[in-house]
Amino acid sequence: MTRTVLILGASGGFGSAAASAFDTAGWQVRRYRRGSDMAAAARGARLIVNAMNPPDYHDWARQVPAITDAVMAAARSSGARVLIPGNVYVYGDQPGPWSEATPHRPVSRKGAIRAEMEARWRDSDLPVTILRAGDFVDGGRPGLVFDRVVLKDLAKGRITALGDASAVRAHAYLPDLARAAVALADQPDLPAFADIPFPGHAFSLTELAAEIAQQTGRAPAIRAFPWWALRLAAPVWELARELGEMRYLYDHPHRLDGARLAALLPAFRTTPFAEVVAGHLPQPAARAA
Repeated sequence: MTRTVLILGASGGFGSAAASAFDTAGWQVRRYRRGSDMAAAARGARLIVNAMNPPDYHDWARQVPAITDAVMAAARSSGARVLIPGNVYVYGDQPGPWSEATPHRPVSRKGAIRAEMEARWRDSDLPVTILRAGDFVDGGRPGLVFDRVVLKDLAKGRITALGDASAVRAHAYLPDLARAAVALADQPDLPAFADIPFPGHAFSLTELAAEIAQQTGRAPAIRAFPWWALRLAAPVWELARELGEMRYLYDHPHRLDGARLAALLPAFRTTPFAEVVAGHLPQPAARAA
C-alpha cells in the first residue's frame, strides 16, 4: 500500500494543517469532497485522517455517529488505519494531568458524544489512532476560537478570557500536531487502538499576556468574556447554547501527559512557545528581532 492519506475535513483547522504536513513529508494527499463516495475515495489509502466535524457544534448527537459510521465503512473496505484528532471533553472535570489511562467521565453532552464515538472505535476491530489535544492555536489559520474570541481585540491592547485567566490549560499548535500525526503514521508497531495524548503547550492567559508583553513591550489588558450575552442569545442561537455548555473547561486547570508521545517519538520537538505567540501578534505590534 502506498503512502497515500485521505483527509476528511481538509478545509478545517486540523484537516488543512494535516494535509500540508503530509504533503511536505512526501505522502500522496487526497482531500475528500463532502457528499462523494467515501469508500471509493479511501481505496488504496494507507491512512484516513478524520478531521470532519459539524461546524459550530451543529447537531452533534446525530451527525457525529453518522460520520463515524461512514468512516468505519471506508476503513473496513480499504484496510486503512484511521487517525482522529481527539479532544479533552471526555475527561470532564477530573484533576489532571490527563493521560491515556485517565477514565472517560464526561460532564457535558458533547463530551458524552465523543466518549461514545471513541468507545465504538475501541470496540471495533479497526486500527485507529486518537491523537488527543487541547485547544487549537495557529496564527496562520483564522477561524479558531483562540483567534475569534481570545485574541480578537489584541490589536486594541486587550485579550479576552472565557474563564479563569490564571487557569493553566492545554493547547496544541496545529503545525506541531500535524507533524506528530505524520510521524505516528510511519510508526509500524502501534496497537490497533492507540490513544496518544499530545501535550503541546499548557499555559494560562496571564502567562500568554506576559509573553506578549515580553515581545511587544506592551502588556495587554485581560477582559472577561460577556457570557451573559450568550445566555440571552441561547434560545435562538445554537452556537451560544453549545459554547455555554463547555464553559467549565475555561475555569478548570488541565494539561495532557506527554509520556506516551515521547516514548513513541523521542526526537519530536514542539515549536517554542515564544514562536507560537509571535505568530499571533499583529505584525506592526511585534518588535523587530
